[in-house]
Amino acid sequence: MVEFFAQHFVWLADPTAWVALLTLIVLEVVLGIDNLIFISILTNKLPPQHRVAARRLGIGAALIMRLLLLATIAFIVRLTNPLFEAFGHAFSWRDLILIAGGLFLVWKATKEIHHTVDPEDSKDNLLGGALQVSLAGAIFQILLLDLVFSIDSIITAVGMTDEIAIMYIAVIVAVTVMLVAVNPLSEFIEKNPTIVMLALGFLLMIGMTLIADGMGYHVPRGYIYAAMGFSAMVEGLNMLARNRKAKAARPADEA
Repeated sequence: MVEFFAQHFVWLADPTAWVALLTLIVLEVVLGIDNLIFISILTNKLPPQHRVAARRLGIGAALIMRLLLLATIAFIVRLTNPLFEAFGHAFSWRDLILIAGGLFLVWKATKEIHHTVDPEDSKDNLLGGALQVSLAGAIFQILLLDLVFSIDSIITAVGMTDEIAIMYIAVIVAVTVMLVAVNPLSEFIEKNPTIVMLALGFLLMIGMTLIADGMGYHVPRGYIYAAMGFSAMVEGLNMLARNRKAKAARPADEA
């Protein structure tokens, strides 16, 4: 037992390993924002009694999948090896997975935006028609997208540390944060219709970023999240202004 801990947890005495752990946790949590937005929008299409279960099952299954992917890390790393060259770029399995995931996000976000702005589709949604999502279908879509983000984040993690234990801890902490945050975020999005369109815009932008990354045009994630943060701040100010106007108009209406 002592030899096991001495072999696998010697990094506990290394300050740089702790810095890598904290950095990787922050990175995993930030990357998880994309997943949370997608999960929130998707599960809000379910009947109310199924939403919490879908979020827990989806995120729980995503955790298991990420841990299993970490167990095959040697295989995951080889996904960056070039397969073929086209348009002046050497494509790897990672690139193809990112492009497929980006196309899925763009398709999903565009479809949801269309349903949101089209009155006829909105009526169908209220009647339980066009946007009806099954529990199994929601979980499958959550896992499908999480597979894309998991492979990308694991490859990023490998470039930061060689300690597999650090990667496991960072993934568990990040997914736990997602599990705690998903219900409040989903309820907030549902109660504020304008946030839905903003969130769909985020998904559209993230999808295009994944496609660009897969095509060899890397867009720094800091720019993406800065734009998302600025947009969220502006929308927050709009919500505050609307609430204050509503409160100011209420006495006049009562009179």
